[in-house]
Amino acid sequence: MTGRTAGDPGSAASTLLVAAVIVHDAARDRIVVLRRGRGSSFGHGLWDLPLGKVEPGEPVTAAAVRELREETGLVVAPEALTLAHVLHAGAGTGTPHGYLTVVFAATAWSGEPENREPDRHDDVRWAELDSLPREFVPSTEKIVRAWRAGLVGPTLHRWE
Repeated sequence: MTGRTAGDPGSAASTLLVAAVIVHDAARDRIVVLRRGRGSSFGHGLWDLPLGKVEPGEPVTAAAVRELREETGLVVAPEALTLAHVLHAGAGTGTPHGYLTVVFAATAWSGEPENREPDRHDDVRWAELDSLPREFVPSTEKIVRAWRAGLVGPTLHRWE
């Protein structure tokens, strides 16, 4: 994940902007997940969605497509993305002013998931929605639960 912040990039009060993708194989009722490794900046050993920071001047849809390809090898057209959820998190995980994650869903893609960043991730695979791994990044668990319930959000995290 390389970076951009929403608002004034030089501002100490800027919020990190993140794009995530839920690749949903509806026929088999499964999604693509990855397990964060030691080289990851947070969540070592926890499962997550393909996601990453939006680069300066980059549309959030382009960031979602780029991060998905970089992490999993899957290719999705930006126009094939639909808004799935929005999560706004308070400070934490190296983000002193929080982050905003825009989550997209994709039901059309090309390729098979593979670990394209073995220095950051231990595993990339399909996971059946009825038997998802238990050890999710907490904010991602909220995202997946809300998406499954058909809730676009916003979901708040770490604002307690």
